[in-house]
Amino acid sequence: MKILIQNGLLIDPENLVCSKRSLYLENGKVAPVPESEVKADLVIDAKNKIVCPGFIDIHMHEDPIGPDGKLYSDEEKAILACMVRMGVTTAVGGNCGENSYHPAEYMDIADRDGTYTNIAMLAGHQYFRRLSGCADDYASAAPEQIKACAAAMEDALTRGCAGISYGIRYVPGMDSKELTETAAGAKKQGKMVAAHIRDDASAVFSAAREFLDAGLTLDVPLQVSHIGSMAGFGQMGDFLSLIDDYRMKNPRIFCDCYPYDAFSTALGSATYNDGWLRRYNCSYDAVELAEGKYKGQRCTKEIFDEVRRDKPQCKTICYVMEQSQVDLAYTHPAVIMGSDGLMSAGAGHPRASGAFPRFIRRYVKGGKLSMFDAINRITAMPAKQLGLKNKGNLSIGSDGDVVIFDPETIEERSSFDSPLIAPVGIDYVIVNGTPAVKDGKIINGRAGKSARVY
Repeated sequence: MKILIQNGLLIDPENLVCSKRSLYLENGKVAPVPESEVKADLVIDAKNKIVCPGFIDIHMHEDPIGPDGKLYSDEEKAILACMVRMGVTTAVGGNCGENSYHPAEYMDIADRDGTYTNIAMLAGHQYFRRLSGCADDYASAAPEQIKACAAAMEDALTRGCAGISYGIRYVPGMDSKELTETAAGAKKQGKMVAAHIRDDASAVFSAAREFLDAGLTLDVPLQVSHIGSMAGFGQMGDFLSLIDDYRMKNPRIFCDCYPYDAFSTALGSATYNDGWLRRYNCSYDAVELAEGKYKGQRCTKEIFDEVRRDKPQCKTICYVMEQSQVDLAYTHPAVIMGSDGLMSAGAGHPRASGAFPRFIRRYVKGGKLSMFDAINRITAMPAKQLGLKNKGNLSIGSDGDVVIFDPETIEERSSFDSPLIAPVGIDYVIVNGTPAVKDGKIINGRAGKSARVY
C-alpha cells in the first residue's frame, strides 16, 4: 500500500526533524517522497495536524491468550484495541515480572493472527520463577530453581524478547543475588532490565538502591517502572536526584511514569499487605474496586477483607498519589511516558485508553513540555531503550508506524467511571503502513505483529 501524507508538521525527534513536510509510506515502510507525482492508494491532508512516529508504550500489561490459543481481541475491551485507539503502534507487555503466556510464544501468535498494535515482550521473572518450581512468592528460590529460571529467560531473549522484567514488590522472597543471576541473559545480550521495585513512599530509596546497585553489576539498560506510583507521595524530587547519582555511573538508566494520581493493582497483591494504610496515610475508602460485585464502590474494612480473601485478583484503583509529584517526574529528561495500562475484560484504570492523549493535553497544552519533548518521550526514547531500531522514528526504511493528530483537540475521554472511552483528536493511526484507526474508529485490527529484538 502507498500512502502520501501532506501539509502536516512532521516531528521526528530521533532525527531532530520538526518542519512542515510530506511523508511517504510504501510496502509498510517509510520511503523517499517521490519527486514526481505519485499515484498513492491513500492521500492524507494533514494541514494543521502533527505527523509523528507511532507512540511506543514501554510499560503495559498484555491481553491474555484464550483457551482457543488466540489473543483476547474484543474490539471494545481488549487492551491492545484501547492502545491503538490512543495512538500506540507498539505496546510492550510482560512488565512487573508478569506474563499472561510464554512471551516468545505470545509473539508467535501475534505474527500468526495479527494484532491491533505491534507487540514487544519482556520475559517476566515471576512467570518463569513459577515455571521453575518456586510457586511461593514469599520464599527464597533454591539454587537449581534460579538456574532453571535464568536459562528459560535467556531462551526467551534469544527468541526476540526485548528484555527482562521484575516485580520485586510482588516477589518478596527474591533477593539481589537472585536478580543478578536470573538476569545473566540480559547481561550477555545487552538487553534492558525493568523493575517494579520492592517498596514505595518513604521506603522508595532503599528499594531503588537495591535494583540500581544490581544494575551496576549487570551493566545493561535499566528501566525503573511507574515512578509516579513509587515516589509520588512527596519523595519525587529526592528520588530523581538519586536516579541522577546512578546515571552518572550508568547513563542507560531511565524511568517511566503515567500521568495519573491513582494507581491500579490486584487487591491480593503485596501492595496491600499489612502496613499499607500507614504507608499511604489513608483509610480504606482510598481504594475503589474496578470489577466484581462491588465494582465502582469504595472499600470499607469489611469489603476490603472480604474481597482480598475471596477474590484476590480483583483489580483496584487506589487514590493516594499527589498529582504535583507526578508532574514533577516529567521535568526530568530521563523519564519516559508509559501507561502501565491493565485491563480485565474491560475493567480497569483509564490510563489504558487515555494515557497518551492525557500526557499531550496536560503537559504540552498545559505549557509544561514542548511538543517536541513530549513526542520524544513516547517515540524515540522508548525505542532506543528497548533496542527497536526500526520503531520510534521516520527514517527511510523504518517501519511505517505513524500517528496524525490535532494538537488543539487531542484529549482523553476515558475516566475512572468509564475507562474504555476512546480519545478524540487523533485522525489516523497507521501500523506497518496500514491504516488501523481513522477518526477514533478501528478500521483494521490485524495490522500489528511482533516487535522482536535480536
